[in-house]
Amino acid sequence: MNPLRELHDHGQSYWIDNLTRSMIRNGDLARRVNEEALRGVTSNPAIFQKAIAGSSDYDHDIRDLAGQGLGPEAIYERLVTDDVRDACDILKPVYEFSGEREGFVSLEVSPHLARNAEASVEEAHRLRTTVDRPNLLIKIPGTPEALPAIEQLLYDGVDVNVTLLFSLDAYENVARAYLRALERRQRDGRSVHDVNSVASFFLSRIDSLVDQHIEAGLDPEVPIQQSDPRPVDLLGRTAIASAKVAYQHFKRLFSGQRWQALAENGAHPQKLLWASTSTKNPRYSDVLYVESLIGPHTINTMPDETIAAFADHGKAADTLEQELELADQTLRDLPKIGIDLHQVTDQLLVEGIRKFVEPYDALLALIAEKGRTLGTWTPPPESTRPHERPQ
Repeated sequence: MNPLRELHDHGQSYWIDNLTRSMIRNGDLARRVNEEALRGVTSNPAIFQKAIAGSSDYDHDIRDLAGQGLGPEAIYERLVTDDVRDACDILKPVYEFSGEREGFVSLEVSPHLARNAEASVEEAHRLRTTVDRPNLLIKIPGTPEALPAIEQLLYDGVDVNVTLLFSLDAYENVARAYLRALERRQRDGRSVHDVNSVASFFLSRIDSLVDQHIEAGLDPEVPIQQSDPRPVDLLGRTAIASAKVAYQHFKRLFSGQRWQALAENGAHPQKLLWASTSTKNPRYSDVLYVESLIGPHTINTMPDETIAAFADHGKAADTLEQELELADQTLRDLPKIGIDLHQVTDQLLVEGIRKFVEPYDALLALIAEKGRTLGTWTPPPESTRPHERPQ
């Protein structure tokens, strides 16, 4: 059996971290759903920028929309919501067969709104109305400033994919926002069965930055000492350790009396989603962030190369709760060698927002350039964009 299909036997779904018009139209997305048990789709501006820059699939629409006088942001929204709507339709049988618990497609609000709760709520509702599909997830970054937006959207019945989670504290805050939203709905007599959310915990970026700090402190001229802990032994272990501990937090938060009161009325846990699962360091296994974190109520969203690698030589087994003592010890050892994980994750959040903003702005510039070269587009009158409103 294809290892990708075996993941489902262990309670984990796999999603693809990619969405292009070509994979929708040439049947590749449907094939993955039908043959490889694909259960969801997510994307981001960087991926969409590559899709537009690397093909002519969008040129006709860009020319037509530019001819109508639409600006780059409006054109982008039309293009991406069309693709997301079509992907939702392909995944809808999965959504229905799973009892509305799988088969989602994610669409994010502008990354410029990462710290603007009010504007995020407004844009999320607008995008949800535009796509008009039940299996849409709206992506909101899990910044402290966005927590009120996340809670409000969930209370409103908007399904949310909370992204850019790097720290255990951030994850706990997001999970508690989900619980509060459900409790508010229950108090107000609204259904808690209809609310879906995932919490996306980013992995490989954690190891990249922690390893960078560890290696900066290693002197190649000095022999490695037999000490406890040895910095070199902590290389490539922080992300997996953080994820395993986060899962223990998940189990605690979604059990007990508080959760039972919601579950009895049909509520479902907010699944943990492993994101940034492509291995950045060639010294590590190319399926490190898949094989090590397989367990119930989880999702692994993978880029194409990681999907291909796992399908080729991955092994599906219940690994998420193995070596928990080692995971705890790893997190305890980091400060002993001078690494402040809170500072690391704070830096990763700032960089994560920037890594979404920069390709988003580059994408708008690309659309503007294509609009000029493909048609007779001229910039529309200046208007206030959502991310330019006072914050």
